Amino acid sequence: MGSAKTLNLLAVRHNYDVQGKRVLLLKPCIDVRYGQETVRSRAGLEYPADILLEPGDRLSEADLEGLHCILVDECQFLSRDLVDHLREVTRTHKIPIIAYGLRTDFRADLFEGSKRLMEVADSIEEIKTTCKFCNRKAVFNLRHNGEGKAIIDGPALLLGADTCYSPTCYPCYHDKISEAQDYCQRNVASTGLR
Repeated sequence: MGSAKTLNLLAVRHNYDVQGKRVLLLKPCIDVRYGQETVRSRAGLEYPADILLEPGDRLSEADLEGLHCILVDECQFLSRDLVDHLREVTRTHKIPIIAYGLRTDFRADLFEGSKRLMEVADSIEEIKTTCKFCNRKAVFNLRHNGEGKAIIDGPALLLGADTCYSPTCYPCYHDKISEAQDYCQRNVASTGLR
């Protein structure tokens, strides 16, 4: 998080638009943080999505006609089946698809859409950012409370809670998670719960 993925996506969309090329902007319908149809970066740039994706959706021939590129925001929320459909569109219609999203959730588990993209994408480019707690490269998304203490339980999806997440390097992630696990174990031991 915090690497300007959506900002990059909107810049790519703008560049195609300036060249007079038709772009289709897609986003999963589950992402309603900035409104149902809005693709918005933390920097404040936004553009309306052309299509909101449900897990079983398919792009029609009419959707694909005359397209020069398809851009997908928050691709981690795509289903495996939908990723496979988009992969096939690149072959049958020779339309490049550029997808932006997170690799893993706060537990460092791959999202379904990300996992499938890692398996079938032609190329994967990492957009780098630095750790909130030091200057190393961030590779994890730490979920934490208002005091910066790691949260290790809860639902995998917590949309709209950007202040509860920080980009984190592995050493800082490990330390924060270990502290939270130690705290939980001490708390369980002191209350006598098993």
